[in-house]
Amino acid sequence: MSDDWIIDEPDGEARATFILSHGAGAGMDTPFMQAFAEGLTDGDVRVIRFEFPYMQKRRREGGRRPPDRQPKLLESWRETIRETRTRFPSQPLFIGGKSMGGRMASLIADESAEQQEVKGLICLGYPFHPPGRPEKLRTEHLKELSTPALILQGERDPFGKPDEVASYGLSPTIKVEYLPDGDHSFKPRKASGHTLQENLNTSVQKALAFVSETA
Repeated sequence: MSDDWIIDEPDGEARATFILSHGAGAGMDTPFMQAFAEGLTDGDVRVIRFEFPYMQKRRREGGRRPPDRQPKLLESWRETIRETRTRFPSQPLFIGGKSMGGRMASLIADESAEQQEVKGLICLGYPFHPPGRPEKLRTEHLKELSTPALILQGERDPFGKPDEVASYGLSPTIKVEYLPDGDHSFKPRKASGHTLQENLNTSVQKALAFVSETA
């Protein structure tokens, strides 16, 4: 499986490893994923990017494919954690990802932490509910999450805006930070006076601070 990975190494010795998974519609090498990975390596965090089976097949054969069913996605996560622990056994390990990838990581975070494999969880644009469907919440497990977690969310994210998220009763182990005027990929409107690069930089700095506090 590691043949399908992208491993971003810092120039110096890594102080932690972060496994970064992609969202439902795009793979591990998008500009967003690349920018976030490079930002973390600048802060001496190794980043491992992997793809779920449906995305690997799409890359090999072309065409669009829907995501695998949840059990297959979760098993892919478990396999990646096991292989990462074998390859980098002694460093603090963090897991997370963009949108769906981060949500899947959140579903196995506690079991992985109990096995002393994972220190923390970082989600980039958590899909609290489908756009326009605020009643279809994906938050039940987040109410009891015991793993330290950081959710980085755009203020305009249609998958969960600040006033909505504030009402969800999330576990006190979860910290939610908002990117000014950001959408689901943290991009702000030009009229806001903010830029995507600024929001990406902010998200990286908040993630690095979380790693330092948690590792």
